[in-house]
Amino acid sequence: MRNMSDIIEQYLKKLIEESGTEVVEIKRAHIAEKFDCVPSQLNYVIKTRFTNEHGYTVESKRGGGGYIRITKVETHSKAEYLAHLKQLVGNQLSQQNAKHIIQSLYENEVVTQKEAKIISAVMDRETLMLELPYRDRLRAKILKRVMDVILYSEE
Repeated sequence: MRNMSDIIEQYLKKLIEESGTEVVEIKRAHIAEKFDCVPSQLNYVIKTRFTNEHGYTVESKRGGGGYIRITKVETHSKAEYLAHLKQLVGNQLSQQNAKHIIQSLYENEVVTQKEAKIISAVMDRETLMLELPYRDRLRAKILKRVMDVILYSEE
């Protein structure tokens, strides 16, 4: 059985897909009422599943006319998409953010599920076995190199 966060995430992704513009504007209270949950649960879903690493931007305006606008980042090519992700990686990368980026690569059909699992295994703290911040720096270098290989193997 899926949990409420999964259900809300799927609902929002469906709204974005059906919008035709890759943008959806929602009212926090309306979604909370629809799923009979507290608004903070919606906030949790948005903060953890609609991040830059997942390929989304989020804007919110609080107050009576407030809204949350979720935009799926438009990339016109695989090269542009990978360049965007590499910029997000920066010089160091936490294991959690690495997982988000790898999930995004899979969801956008850049890697297969098996490839995503292999990349995740390489990124794991148990594999890297270094102290912070060296582990996060190494993780960033490895993931950026993997993205380069993906990009240049397509040419």
